[in-house]
Amino acid sequence: MHASFLAFCKWLESTWWGTDVRSSLWAYPFIQLIHFTGLSIWLGTNAAVDMRLLGVGKQRQTAAQLSDALFVWNWIGFCIVVLGGFLLFSATASTYFANPAFQVKLGMLVPLALVWHIVVQRKTHTWGQTSDTPSVAKLAGLVELLLWISVVTAAVEIPNH
Repeated sequence: MHASFLAFCKWLESTWWGTDVRSSLWAYPFIQLIHFTGLSIWLGTNAAVDMRLLGVGKQRQTAAQLSDALFVWNWIGFCIVVLGGFLLFSATASTYFANPAFQVKLGMLVPLALVWHIVVQRKTHTWGQTSDTPSVAKLAGLVELLLWISVVTAAVEIPNH
């Protein structure tokens, strides 16, 4: 499995987009900017709903209404993150593959946080119908915030390994 994925990483690096991102003076920083912009949209909309579940913020909307209002922006941000991350990974995939912080981020934290996000997003329609949020919803929102903070922390550690 390890050898197969490393071969896939080498192939990604040799593609025209991997080569272009790696060899261009401006492509990598520009794609990184796009990736961070998508991440800001994605995490910002997640955090807004999670904070609303926790009872933080103005009470103008229920958590369910806020989740509905931000749903499209949330997934647009996610698509931008995935596309930008894939292009950044393609530039030096074998280096990222060997990086322990990247392995923790992409191998464990992102799948866990993404699954948890989908669960919270689906349950928000039940939990967030009124301004009085159940304790389980508050706990779920807090766990999601902590998971995404962990993902960002692992991402920040990638250059240090």
